[in-house]
Amino acid sequence: MACLTSFALAQQSPSLLPPASPPTAPTAVAAPPATPGGPAQLSRQDAETWLDGFMPYALQRGDVAGATIIIVKDGQVLLEKGYGFSDVAKRVPVDPRRTLFRPGSVSKLFTWTAVMQQVEAGKLNLDADVNQYLDFKIPPYQGKPITLRNIMTHTAGFEERIRGLITSDESKIGLEKAVKAWIPERVYAPGTTPAYSNYATALAGYIVQRVSGEPFETYLDNHIFRPLGMADSSFHQPLQAPLLARMSKGYPRASVPAKPYEFVGLSPAGSLATTATDMGRFMLAHLGDGAIGDARILRPETARMMHTTALTVVPPLHRMLLGFYEHDINGHRVIAHAGDTTLFHSELNLFMDDHVGMFVSLNSTGAQGAAATIRSALFEGFADRYFPGRPADGAVDAATAADHARAMAGLYDASRRSHGGFTAALGFLSQTRIAEDGKGSIVIPDFRTFGGATKTWREIAPFVWREVGGQERIAATLVDGKVVRFSMDAISPFTVFDRAPWWRSTGWLSPAVYAALGALLLTVLLWPTAAIVRRRFGQPLALSGRPLVARRAVRVAALLALLVPVGWMMIVQSQLNFAPEGALGAELIGMYLLTLVAFLGGLGLAAWNAWLIWRGGAQRGWFAKAWSVVLLLSFFVLLWLGWVFGLLSFHTEF
Repeated sequence: MACLTSFALAQQSPSLLPPASPPTAPTAVAAPPATPGGPAQLSRQDAETWLDGFMPYALQRGDVAGATIIIVKDGQVLLEKGYGFSDVAKRVPVDPRRTLFRPGSVSKLFTWTAVMQQVEAGKLNLDADVNQYLDFKIPPYQGKPITLRNIMTHTAGFEERIRGLITSDESKIGLEKAVKAWIPERVYAPGTTPAYSNYATALAGYIVQRVSGEPFETYLDNHIFRPLGMADSSFHQPLQAPLLARMSKGYPRASVPAKPYEFVGLSPAGSLATTATDMGRFMLAHLGDGAIGDARILRPETARMMHTTALTVVPPLHRMLLGFYEHDINGHRVIAHAGDTTLFHSELNLFMDDHVGMFVSLNSTGAQGAAATIRSALFEGFADRYFPGRPADGAVDAATAADHARAMAGLYDASRRSHGGFTAALGFLSQTRIAEDGKGSIVIPDFRTFGGATKTWREIAPFVWREVGGQERIAATLVDGKVVRFSMDAISPFTVFDRAPWWRSTGWLSPAVYAALGALLLTVLLWPTAAIVRRRFGQPLALSGRPLVARRAVRVAALLALLVPVGWMMIVQSQLNFAPEGALGAELIGMYLLTLVAFLGGLGLAAWNAWLIWRGGAQRGWFAKAWSVVLLLSFFVLLWLGWVFGLLSFHTEF
């Protein structure tokens, strides 16, 4: 689950939940500085002292209940430790050997490993049409099928699927049912556009199930967990009772009650429950080219292919490998995967050339998304302490930098998003704006530092920028000399940003929509107010017949139009995360009908009202004429919004 937690693109990792609008700045948490005078020795004692100085404070400051961590080095466990509580109410401490956590999209690494095992067995071909392995059909896009290579590099081209990702109702889960219930639209040509897809991952797991003849969860038990001695790990839902008894509670924040166990509808994308100790064995296997001692899950050549086969989309940024993604830091080669459910937040990093791995999982989102901050600070602090050595950056002359910054300025859509149905309207709230700072650098107002300041990027090579005071790079893709796409290291393997076309650009549409809603609100509020004033002063409304009917009708339409965003917000708030399957059919159709009647019907009534007013000539004052045009334009803008962002689509799947 590359981020099961909303469209948090500013800090986004791969997760189950889709990203939403970028979050506000999280609670500031900084890792302890590296040892002055050079790298520290990565020993158990030093790592434990360093973590003990960071984690308790970070958890308390971030309102996070607990965390589990393991570090492996040179084929052995260096350190495994728990912090905080797995059950706050009962004050049960986290035990890295016994307490299970939910690593979210880190689960995908097991699915990808299973795929590669079947490639080794000759049952799967990474470059074959996946339809040959399925008992239903994935429609082609522009005449092209998808392959497992597309799926493993998140370039299958599916739109975002949200519904059913996580539920509290175990009766709604089941792999075959989930992949067949609704196939998301394919919106990009295969192999061209990274767009993180939980559905595609589930499809890969279903393929493993079909070609192996074993249920997916059982396959992992038999071919990964048992060989590696991962006795405390499971993809089964519901979780087996002995493991469930040791499962950590999950919390929005440590200071509020725990939430129910999260069932993942697309189970291969994120249903794993595991301990830090077991994750250490999985890391050691991949660091050991597919084996720990005599326990082998992949041939060495297969493991190396998985770790090194990269898809380059926006050079020189981090790339997607076969399941893992690049997370290089300080000149050291790192492959990784992060993951989030709505409650748990995790990250696995393998320093391949240094033979070191680190896994961390937190059981709370924390105040202002503090878990993401802690996870990021932990990785960067660890790398700066034990593997320092940031490469020197280049420079671009001031005039060129200013030109390039201006060329980057504008609004962009994330590739990972819904394209149809009402959830496409989330794109109206989450377009990303790049601006030139007046000094030749670029800023993204929605992306903040841990301290809350707007991040700034300085150009270090043509159309490549480095975050000032940080490691993050941004790079752009040009077509005919114009910037059409950009991404950044943290998300470039699985998400890119394409320049928003004029007709869906919130640069003009947002102010137009807010102005339209303001005009309609003013119209509705003045309707009874004007009636009260006329009655008080004994001045009857000098209208009758059709002009009076039109006046009243357009005001009723204005009221209905104002109810539309309220209704959609209620549906989004109540249904996106824990939507019971099938529960939204009637409500969605009703909201689509209300939107159509309010926006299209309102436009027709506003046009009729304006025609009657202007036809009345001098009998109607200039204000009435001007306001009739304002109302006509307001309904037109809202109808445009509904058409462009899916509020008139009548799609019931999302």
